[in-house]
Amino acid sequence: MFSWLANLFTSKPIRQSGRTLRLVRARYDAAAISDDNRRHWANADGLSANAANSPEVRRVLRNRARYEVANNSYARGIVLTLAHDVVGTGPRLQLHTTDLEASNRIEREFARWSQAVALAEKLRTMRMARAEDGEAFAILTSNPRLPTRVKLDLRLVEADQVTTPDLSPRWNAVDGIVFDEAGNPVEYHVLKQHPGDSRFGLASGVEYERLPAEAVIHWFRCDRPGQARGVPDIMPALPLFAQLRRFTLAVLAAAETAADFAGILYTDAPANGEADAAEPFEPIELEKRALLTMPGGWKMSQMEAEQPATTYAEFKREILNEIARCLNMPANVARADSSGYNYASGRLDHQTYFKAIRVEQSHLERVVLDTLLSAWLDEAALIPGLLPAGTGPIASWEHQWFWDGHEHVDPAKEATAQAARLASHTTTLAEEYARRGLDWEEQLRQRAKEIALIQELGISAPAPSAPAAHEEVRHGEEVADAA
Repeated sequence: MFSWLANLFTSKPIRQSGRTLRLVRARYDAAAISDDNRRHWANADGLSANAANSPEVRRVLRNRARYEVANNSYARGIVLTLAHDVVGTGPRLQLHTTDLEASNRIEREFARWSQAVALAEKLRTMRMARAEDGEAFAILTSNPRLPTRVKLDLRLVEADQVTTPDLSPRWNAVDGIVFDEAGNPVEYHVLKQHPGDSRFGLASGVEYERLPAEAVIHWFRCDRPGQARGVPDIMPALPLFAQLRRFTLAVLAAAETAADFAGILYTDAPANGEADAAEPFEPIELEKRALLTMPGGWKMSQMEAEQPATTYAEFKREILNEIARCLNMPANVARADSSGYNYASGRLDHQTYFKAIRVEQSHLERVVLDTLLSAWLDEAALIPGLLPAGTGPIASWEHQWFWDGHEHVDPAKEATAQAARLASHTTTLAEEYARRGLDWEEQLRQRAKEIALIQELGISAPAPSAPAAHEEVRHGEEVADAA
């Protein structure tokens, strides 16, 4: 009676070539069992996130990604561009406390500390490591040689060092990280030496440190629920980088082969026909700018330069576009070439990229910068006179991070749009200055000082001019072209 219901949840076994197969009933083409589908998804599995990202798999991916970035100019440029766009010259702190003077004082102290520990350089290195290794680790340490009163420092370690050589299946742990019952990391295991170091394991075997989670910053992108370790951001593009290099080398080899031969001596006469004898494959030295006589019955054919093929540039353009897609990077940024773009299409492609940059900066703030700031304030609170009194508990201080703004392609058009937004009250000065990575309060105070000095010196400031009409017309034409 209920056999039809059982058929919905069970699959019927069938016999084929001595094997028992399960017939899957599905309305989706992708779930249907066919030879083409089976071959296409032969490597698909049901592994968990941590089982799929096993230590050996991550080691192979890291090594290949590092090799590609080290030897492929496009890969190196893409990773560097990503680090420069995300981090830039480094973040700047703005505190929002009840005491403005106290906030400015703390911001200056934190800025001096950031410069002393080379925070911007380390953040760029962490972003590059996440692209190549899939994750970046930093250990909070004390550096007595810092010139600042706060001795907190940041020591970067590669993902290879965060591992547990004697990991037990009974532990609630993933390679290098121990978790509590709620899934929070409580301990990190860091090898005292890099596994790739020539002296690794020679002195005292494989030793590692057990560091509390509060002393370690782990930055990676979690792509699957339950994932504890990261894989390289450029992982989907690794086969494409290999194909790009193979195609380039093949085109170069074909061009060199064609260039090695100036011409070919051939005859239309049949075998044993009336033609002078000629040694096969015998090279003939040719003089430049000279007329030559061929042996009787023989002709000279010059090699045609057919490499690189006309599809070579198109292939490189398309494959670089596919490579950059996994990083949300537009093709003209990946190629560092916007020759085929107009103004409107360039701006349109950058919108997705800038949104991805803002998302990454927000993630970096939460995982790395807020942890650093909390540790810095905890140590600063122990130093007499460093933090102003009467500013309330540290936990209640609101703060904001400022990053480098993105330069506009046409500053005049951006200034016109900015003035229109301010006039229509659809934006604020704080938001407009934040787009450029600036603190609006500091900029207004600086501007007030400049205006006061201009008036004191009796200098007449030129009035701002309205944008020319032809500029607006040209911008409309560019938008129409892009559409």
